[in-house]
Amino acid sequence: MPVLESTYLPPFQFRNGFVATVYSGLFRKVKGLIQKRERIETRDADFLDLDWSFAKRKSEAVIILLHGLEGHAQRPYITGTAKLFNDHGIDAVSVNFRGCSGEGNRFFHSYHSGATDDLDDVVQHCIQKHNYAKVYIKGISLGGNITLKYLGEDRIIPSEIKSAIAISVPVDLAGSARELHTFKNKAFAIRFRKHLVNKLKLKISQFPDKVTIEDVNSIKTLRDFDEVYTSKAHGFKDAMAYYEKSSSLQFLNTITVPTLIINALNDSFLSPECFPVKEAKTNDCLFLEMPKYGGHVGFIQNDNIYYNEKRALEFVKQFT
Repeated sequence: MPVLESTYLPPFQFRNGFVATVYSGLFRKVKGLIQKRERIETRDADFLDLDWSFAKRKSEAVIILLHGLEGHAQRPYITGTAKLFNDHGIDAVSVNFRGCSGEGNRFFHSYHSGATDDLDDVVQHCIQKHNYAKVYIKGISLGGNITLKYLGEDRIIPSEIKSAIAISVPVDLAGSARELHTFKNKAFAIRFRKHLVNKLKLKISQFPDKVTIEDVNSIKTLRDFDEVYTSKAHGFKDAMAYYEKSSSLQFLNTITVPTLIINALNDSFLSPECFPVKEAKTNDCLFLEMPKYGGHVGFIQNDNIYYNEKRALEFVKQFT
């Protein structure tokens, strides 16, 4: 489909991408959402914690929400979407990736940008156990990459999946990794690395044959983390092989479910390769919107319902 014209115009003070990103990540609050936790077993005998919230009336539709790197199901960019969809008659299941629900997962491996089997397990769970006839998926950042890769892989996509939305997506992981290592993103990179390293330290006593304190202490950058842990724990040769094989960019041409990508032009996490104009123009199921503003998941509006959340709701209503 042609690239979509964006109508997003934030309040003046949030037109700076850094300000929008920081405010949305640290200061936004979403009130009034009640979540109920369910634990499911994965196909490899690990577990996922799912946080459900429901419409006022019984619904045949559900949206699966996937968070970003080191996020969780209580982050405002997840709960904001869940609340909006609940208010419009659609249930929401907010997924906590492995190790992100407050409890460490069972294995040395956990989650990463290209790990799609867990999403498939959640999709099947929604359809087979909860009997939803309509399933939507919305992924944020890392969760967006997983969403797009899942939809474009060589697998059978259930007919119950009607549409998907991916927000602030690093569809080219190597390019995004380069951007995260630049000076403008130093504060974000340090914060991500700190969270990731702290989790890895907890695995030392659990898996002493797989990682040592010396390994952990060698991690100075996010790229180091992917070299030391992400690639090795998940069967990739090195960090670059992980980036290459897990990037969703190569899967966009084979997506057959109506899918909306919203990537802001002032998102400092995204490289030029993360704006897949060519792919959107050659795939009738792929819709690309590139607002001038929004930073990284910072599509702020005055009513505390973010632009990307409203667009997600509008989009799924087109494909019910």
